[in-house]
Amino acid sequence: MEFKNEKEFLKAYNPNDFERLSMTTDLLILSVSSKDTDNYRKTDKKSMSILLAKRDNYPYKDKWSLPGGFMNPKKETLEDCAKRVLRDETKLDDIYLEQLYTFDSINRDPRMRVVSTAFIALVDKNRIKKELEENTSWFDIVEYKEWNNNVKITLNNGNETIVLKLRKELKDKTTTRYNYISIENKSLSFDHDIVILTGLERLRNKILYTDIIFNMMPKYFTLSELQQVYEVILNKKLLDPAFRRMISNKVIKTERMKTGEGHRPSSLFRYNNENK
Repeated sequence: MEFKNEKEFLKAYNPNDFERLSMTTDLLILSVSSKDTDNYRKTDKKSMSILLAKRDNYPYKDKWSLPGGFMNPKKETLEDCAKRVLRDETKLDDIYLEQLYTFDSINRDPRMRVVSTAFIALVDKNRIKKELEENTSWFDIVEYKEWNNNVKITLNNGNETIVLKLRKELKDKTTTRYNYISIENKSLSFDHDIVILTGLERLRNKILYTDIIFNMMPKYFTLSELQQVYEVILNKKLLDPAFRRMISNKVIKTERMKTGEGHRPSSLFRYNNENK
């Protein structure tokens, strides 16, 4: 049908002539936690944590998922929706939030065609003063193993263990981009295992050329604590001299000291936000 102008087109336009889909946001909320060590002379061991919520409705009833929600198409942008979910889960609205990726597999939701845009949120858990929602829990990443483009991620919250196995397939040789394929996932709903791996890979890449990691740190920290967080995210041990050179212009030494933990007092540092 030909139209003379836009006004004539809009008058004849019928939205029911088009296929509909729903938009959601999913949040990969990451933090770093400390585990007590038996040796009082050693710094508490750190691990990365992911906030998960147990679903109380179908589909995937009683399975764990990333916090998320449907976007209100008349009132919200995708970022508005993500911030609303973040406030509901953590009571915070001023933490680091970055759009990760849009997941649009045709059958990712058994109810209907649902496209989800995932966001990464980074938080120091000590800032979360109030209790979490009853159906949510922090899961520590207790294993992150890679071999021959296979990845195994093991999560544990003290009561339950979740094992995820995925495969990485090279998508584009010129940019070394990968597709992630789920091999084993008995505990997480939807495609959230793929969202988690996508987010962890993004974070590992970004901490090498940005200061994003300081969103997960308290205001004051020791260099050993900061190094542990880098090592947890990168999943490898860093040589002390190389690490100190890497972060030399990112931190500022303060007059504060960390004491009372069974070892020599350590100088406390803060993020050098003037370096941005």
